[in-house]
Amino acid sequence: MFADLRLLLNTRSRKETLLALTAAYMLVQLSSLPVAISLPTLAKAFNTGIDDTAWIVIIYLMMLGAFVLLGARLGDRYGHARVFFIGIVLSTAGSGFIAVSQELWHISVWRAIAGLGSAMVMGNANAILAANFEPRERGRAFAVPIIGARFGTLIGLAFFGVLLQFVGWRMVFMTFVPIGLLATVASIPMVRRQANVKTERDDGPVDWLGGILLVAAGVVLVLSGSHLHGGEESYTSPDALTYHLPMHLVFIVMLGAFFLVERRMVNPIVDVRHFKQAPFSLSLATNVTYHFSMLATMTLVPVLVEEGFGKPPLYVTIVLLPSQVLGLFMPMVAGWVYDRYQPRLMRPVMMVVIAGGFLVLSTVAADIPFWALPLLMIPISVGTNMFNPINNATVMNSLPLEHRGVASGMMETTREMGHALGATTAAAVLALALPAGISRLSDSAAQGFYIQGFQLSSLMVVFVLCFGAFLAYIYRTPDFYRRASQTTTRPASSTGSGD
Repeated sequence: MFADLRLLLNTRSRKETLLALTAAYMLVQLSSLPVAISLPTLAKAFNTGIDDTAWIVIIYLMMLGAFVLLGARLGDRYGHARVFFIGIVLSTAGSGFIAVSQELWHISVWRAIAGLGSAMVMGNANAILAANFEPRERGRAFAVPIIGARFGTLIGLAFFGVLLQFVGWRMVFMTFVPIGLLATVASIPMVRRQANVKTERDDGPVDWLGGILLVAAGVVLVLSGSHLHGGEESYTSPDALTYHLPMHLVFIVMLGAFFLVERRMVNPIVDVRHFKQAPFSLSLATNVTYHFSMLATMTLVPVLVEEGFGKPPLYVTIVLLPSQVLGLFMPMVAGWVYDRYQPRLMRPVMMVVIAGGFLVLSTVAADIPFWALPLLMIPISVGTNMFNPINNATVMNSLPLEHRGVASGMMETTREMGHALGATTAAAVLALALPAGISRLSDSAAQGFYIQGFQLSSLMVVFVLCFGAFLAYIYRTPDFYRRASQTTTRPASSTGSGD
């Protein structure tokens, strides 16, 4: 496996590419998940409520979800490396200015800029990787930046709490600056080498209407998963359900309008004919189901730990720790197996492993002590960490290289779609098991209902994962991929690489 990894780094261009992507993934991941823990501190610092500071997270995710596909298509037009580099600069600058902001709305504005930068990074990173690595190398290639993202999460979880406790919230955002500068410096050699690599001419008509509809649909998608409703901040209260479910319907309507418009455009942002290719559509649908389960896990496990077992939030980290640790090496193992043996059943099997983990956990949740939870999470952790890199490779291998911007943008868009649907649907199903007056029950009396709700929601997740496994099972490798995987060279115009 280590010999194969050396082959993956056998040119200067490849080393530059993986170094740049890994640093950028670490920056984006560090900017996303761990920031939420600073919201209570910010609320106290600016003498406001959590609902106001929550916009710092919402607006970042809004910009990321709304502009990621558009950013990828701009990369097709003007060069993926160029747009990727601009994204790093914006993300770093936005985070740096947050650290010196004096008003809460200033922080929201800079977070929006950082979110736009992250969208430009993530929308183009997959396309850059696909242009530099052969189809049968992409499993291992994708594993490298994914591991970098995992390091970003661990850094945030390990140090942000300490910084908030002993230094202050400004230092949390200031930590993004050195990592952003590292990503910027690491990306310069790659940009110099690949700046002029593009897949479209930059003098054709621009699909402005499609772009506006795409951004609007992305904004609604992110808002549909945000708690912009009365009552408690949950997905299970009556106020929450009357907000989240209609917002999802609005998103579906806007998405339909977007595709109707795109069918009539001469130079569309998304050529709908791509979706007639079964491998591409199946791989995207599988991506939705996978990320559906990811956010369902992040939604259900805290409920089980805090409400079902009556533990404080710190214990949630203990339960999720196996996934973080396995993520430091398991993606590379999965990528190596996938590239070397091309096992057709690997993706469906991994989804079945995740589903089996949820099934076992839901079956025994009411009869186990707390310390058993991290152990029972291991199958879910193994499945998720092995599925991620090989599914990314599958999506990017489902369209020809000249359409890598579309493949990259749609992969990230369906990821955000799965996140929004997973969190909302899991919580909605959980609510079905909770009595109307549960807030009036004692903690000990309510625990049983929350465990039942977790069990019911987990069974729903199992069903979705089994459906995803079926989609992965019927997936067939495209003909162009078979031809590409049998060659060892690629025209210089498509790779933009060299020594």
